[in-house]
Amino acid sequence: MVDSDRNQTGNWNNDPNNFGAQGGGNQNYGRRDQGLGGGQGDQGFGGGQGGGQDFGGGQGGQGFGGGQGDQGFGVDQNQGFPNQGGQGRESRDQGFGGQGGGPQDQGYQGGGTYGGGAQGGYGGAGQDNFQGAQGDNTYQGDQPGGAPGGRAGGKPSMTQRVEGNMEKIAGKVTRNPGMVVRGEEKKVRNAHPYSGLLSYFGNFATDGDHLPQSFSLARYHCKMAANNKTNKLAFLSMPAPASYVAGLGRGASGFTTRSDIGPAREGPSAEVIAEAQAKRGEEAEVDPDQFQDPDNEYGLFAGTTYEADDEEADRIYESVDLNMDARRRARREALENEELAKHRAERPKIQQQFADLKRGLAVVTDEEWESIPEVGNLTRKKRKRDERSFVVPDSIIVGDRSKTEYENALDARQQAAGGFETPADSGTLTNFVEMGQARDKILSLKLDQVSGTSTNSGLSTSIDPKGYLTSLESVVIKTDAEIGDIKRARMLFDSLVKSNPKHAPGWIAAACLEEHAGRMVAARKLIKQGCEQCPKSEDVWLEAARLHNNDDAKVVLANAVQHVGQSVKIWLAAADLEHDAKGKKRVLRKALEHIPNSVRLWKETVNLESNPVDARIILSRAVEVIPLSVELWLALARLETPEKARAVLNKARSAVPTSHEIWIAAGRLIEQQAYATEMPEAVRNEELAVVDKTIAAGVRQLRAHGVLLTRELWLKEAERCESEGSPRTCEAIVKATVAMEVEEEDRLDTWMSDAESAESRGHVGTARAILAYALKVFPDKRVLWRKAADLEKAHGTRESLAAVLERAVHHCPQAEVLWLMWAKEKWLAGDVPGAREVLERAFVANPESEQIWLAAVKIEAENGEVIAARELLVRARTVADTQRIWMKSAVFERQQGQIDTALETLATAIKKYTKFAKLYMIQGQIHQDRKDYAAARASYAAGIKQCPKEVTLWILASRLEEADGKSIKARALLDKARLANSGSDVLWAEAVGVEERSGGTAQAKTVLARGLQECQTSGLLWSMTIWSEPRPTRKSRSADALRKAADDPLVLCTVARLFWAERKIEKARQWFERAITANPDLGDNWGWWLKFERQHGNSEQQEEVVKKCVAADPHHGPTWQSIAKDLRNARKSTKEILELVTNALK
Repeated sequence: MVDSDRNQTGNWNNDPNNFGAQGGGNQNYGRRDQGLGGGQGDQGFGGGQGGGQDFGGGQGGQGFGGGQGDQGFGVDQNQGFPNQGGQGRESRDQGFGGQGGGPQDQGYQGGGTYGGGAQGGYGGAGQDNFQGAQGDNTYQGDQPGGAPGGRAGGKPSMTQRVEGNMEKIAGKVTRNPGMVVRGEEKKVRNAHPYSGLLSYFGNFATDGDHLPQSFSLARYHCKMAANNKTNKLAFLSMPAPASYVAGLGRGASGFTTRSDIGPAREGPSAEVIAEAQAKRGEEAEVDPDQFQDPDNEYGLFAGTTYEADDEEADRIYESVDLNMDARRRARREALENEELAKHRAERPKIQQQFADLKRGLAVVTDEEWESIPEVGNLTRKKRKRDERSFVVPDSIIVGDRSKTEYENALDARQQAAGGFETPADSGTLTNFVEMGQARDKILSLKLDQVSGTSTNSGLSTSIDPKGYLTSLESVVIKTDAEIGDIKRARMLFDSLVKSNPKHAPGWIAAACLEEHAGRMVAARKLIKQGCEQCPKSEDVWLEAARLHNNDDAKVVLANAVQHVGQSVKIWLAAADLEHDAKGKKRVLRKALEHIPNSVRLWKETVNLESNPVDARIILSRAVEVIPLSVELWLALARLETPEKARAVLNKARSAVPTSHEIWIAAGRLIEQQAYATEMPEAVRNEELAVVDKTIAAGVRQLRAHGVLLTRELWLKEAERCESEGSPRTCEAIVKATVAMEVEEEDRLDTWMSDAESAESRGHVGTARAILAYALKVFPDKRVLWRKAADLEKAHGTRESLAAVLERAVHHCPQAEVLWLMWAKEKWLAGDVPGAREVLERAFVANPESEQIWLAAVKIEAENGEVIAARELLVRARTVADTQRIWMKSAVFERQQGQIDTALETLATAIKKYTKFAKLYMIQGQIHQDRKDYAAARASYAAGIKQCPKEVTLWILASRLEEADGKSIKARALLDKARLANSGSDVLWAEAVGVEERSGGTAQAKTVLARGLQECQTSGLLWSMTIWSEPRPTRKSRSADALRKAADDPLVLCTVARLFWAERKIEKARQWFERAITANPDLGDNWGWWLKFERQHGNSEQQEEVVKKCVAADPHHGPTWQSIAKDLRNARKSTKEILELVTNALK
């Protein structure tokens, strides 16, 4: 039984002998949970099967043969109740009773009551061991001739049929013991699937034993097991799989037609859908386009006028949409970028994986490229050979036949000699020298004929015998395809020039085609025809001159001048054909007679003059002819003296008032005059001030004439002036134009961006000028002063830096960084009193500044003034009273050897600042140095209790236990630390170190793998993983590390060390530079780089690394920190620490 409402088409009851069986129409299954019977069946031989637990099936549908009554099956061991059979439509029809009985209960009689036809209803057959009872008495049918009464009994049950067949077999065997009952055997096999019975009966028949009259099937149920044989042809009646397509194995493809799926059914109407939604409590969806006019997208408002208020409303809606979209745009874009970066990290592109390898191809030389072997055919496929057949010549056939012949006659010579003497000489007098001389003579005659030097032949040729072999290398052998393309192109161009002979590009293309084909004579002939057809085209004449030799080209261009005398290109090409400067001058002056207004011709003529006086005369004439040419005016001004140059520039300004180049040239001229002569500084400054006035006046005049250059163009002009050696003019341009087109609130950011851009392009003077102007506008901005100080520190001198810092602290006295920079520069320059003076002034402006107090202490300590440094620390603890000052006080006392004083200072500081972890670290280290492990353990425990998130405290406590020989406790501490600080790669690295130091290499790899799973982007763990791998697999591991942590400096340094191990020096150096650029504060990377340069670099490269390290001043790195914080290295410089770190790295 099935527990859901569904209809299933019956398709298995077509046998009229199956009384009381399921009908062939649709079956209606009842819902099990409601306990209802099946509904009325469709037309067919029977009604639907009842499906409820309590009631039988419903009434059978009326059919053509009088529908069979529904089957009343018992469910869950309940009895099925019979139902009435349907009334027949015709007199010959009959109704059948419903099948009764449950799975284990007695079958009740069928309920066919209205036969209505020739017969009455049959009793339903029981499903189990009991036969159904006889049908009820039937009444006579409505039609005449109906027989009263129904046939007694229903269809026997399965058990009764088996027993009946067995009794028949037993009777026959009793009468004839020797027979083999094959027909009855089939009846038994068809009656029940227990096929073992047949063989059992056969044994009885063979032995001649008498079978009993009846057998009980239950006895054989207990004695014999079922022996079901597999039907090999069962697949023919099985339904095909859902994805089966007939004929697909042999290449056929399935298709579906309308006859397979039947006609389409009309869907529910809109009213039905609305009613169903209303019953479910759903609101009807409104289609926004239901009132839309299909011919007009504006619908009902197509005829209205789009007015100003409509436009304003649309604008308001658009602004609202934009604001709504911008509310979470930053968050959305950040999330998208994060997902994209994660996707790129997991699945990088091919070009990203091989980007470094592509960059490495830049250093491959031409010889290495040429030595790369060609890619061979690795398909390993047997190629079909091209077989050729030839006709065998007759000479070969005759020769083969003559080889096997026997000579049976002597020729005349043999007969003369008798057949016993050889008529030829012995060969001992042959002169091979004469034969060689004859061969050489013949070869020389042939060469003479080829070279045209033979006096006998009278022939001449253009072949060079000496360079003949060399010329063969440049011969391009054309394939058949190229020859065919040339022929087709020749036909096309031929058609082109014939259809349009006045089209100059067609003649040029046709001539180039013949040149490419190697037919120079044809090319020259075509271009000559082109010159005749297109005499006004300068391109045709220039191409004709190119195709001819030098002398012929002069003739061609001379003819060209007669037709296109105003072409500048023709005259310049004619001048280029001249070999000496005199001839070039003659041609160009002739050209100027025809084209006096060509600036290019004047410039070329001036460039040919070696005498400045002649050049000045030519330029004077040029500016008279072309007064609007700014280039000619500037060239003339450069050739004149300073006094005359001013006059020339004034004339140029009058002639071309819209040129900014003239004003810039005037400013540069004034600047050059100011620096050209010796004069006092005040007078020079006054002269240079005129430059600013000139440029400012020029900007005003240009604006008055409507010339508005953008500030970007002005800044480019300033950079050009700086590059050409005019820094004051550059500064003047910046002062006059840098504030143009900038909003007041954006000035600071814009000017800083301009300064950074100019500095990145190498124009320091322009950047300095921009910052100077910005500082005049914003004198109290610390960031500007810091930027200016950094610029002077990187590109200026100590004096310029000191001047900037002095001005900076004057305008920003509260800026501690500027005071410290000034004091440090004084100290680095060796001016210790000056540094003290700067710090004293800083104390006045910032009495509670922690950094200034510590800087003063450092200066005194570095110079050996211990008492003064201690007094400064005492005053600092009183005035500033910060946790860092207390820590520095303890460190100072520890460095001076005053351990007890340091411990007292630490005890006082810990009471005041219980959350400052470094105090506990220093206290524990002091106790550990004294071998007082208990006190050190207590210090670390107190620090961990107060600062559980401080990883360094956990690591120091673990190392203390490890130093005390308690590795197990060290592991336990690190486990607790990882629980308190999940995701800390440093703790995982320390755990790996503990396992390695205790000798557990395998356990160390396990811990490292666990750490890498938790911290997948940790460069420290990836670096350790790479070095823990065997040498062959390190490269692949490094590739995985680069995908997960591409910009981590530790990974980059590890990759550089791998290249170093493979002797790839340049690549290793590049990766060391990338590692330093990623994080210059890691001192260990600097040490590895210097170690590498000591082995493979020169002294200059080593000094460069040291210089960069001192400038970066690193403070981190495991090896660097352990050496830098050692008390023995307290006063050592960065350079000395770098040397120690380089020697310690292994």
